[in-house]
Amino acid sequence: MSTPDKSLKETFDYSAQDSKFMEMAINLSVENIDTGGGPFGAVIVKDGEVIATGANRVVPNSDPTAHAEVMAIRNACSKLGTFQLDGCTVYSSCEPCPMCLSALYWAGVSRICYGNTKDDAKDINFDDSFIYDQLELKYDERSIKCEHFMRQEALKAFRKWEEKEDKVEY
Repeated sequence: MSTPDKSLKETFDYSAQDSKFMEMAINLSVENIDTGGGPFGAVIVKDGEVIATGANRVVPNSDPTAHAEVMAIRNACSKLGTFQLDGCTVYSSCEPCPMCLSALYWAGVSRICYGNTKDDAKDINFDDSFIYDQLELKYDERSIKCEHFMRQEALKAFRKWEEKEDKVEY
């Protein structure tokens, strides 16, 4: 295994409750391998109660977005009937990838706890560093061609949204 990022400091003063929920996420990650999923699990908790769990189902679901955290977010939002998870803590068996981290920010969680690091994931060929690298590049230098056109036509939807009086902001 590689040496963890030196700027990353592992926390050793977590609570017994944190330990219990992280253990649940880790157990999900281990058990998920036996059902065809990847080695990732996540638990979403609010006020000391498990709201939802999720495990990586990318291959079984033929869905590249079916990461553990995204699955847990979907399950939690469905259960709570909301798209906001403020006041929630996410316990993930691994440091969230860029997609999952973005989703957790969009969901408005209050805290993210994780076990394995992105370097640990990289060591077993779950490497997200290329995404971080791509984001630093100019559009015309990225490995996926990005083309911008028909902006004026596309702005119709934004103008309509801006004028909508009963919209739900998010």
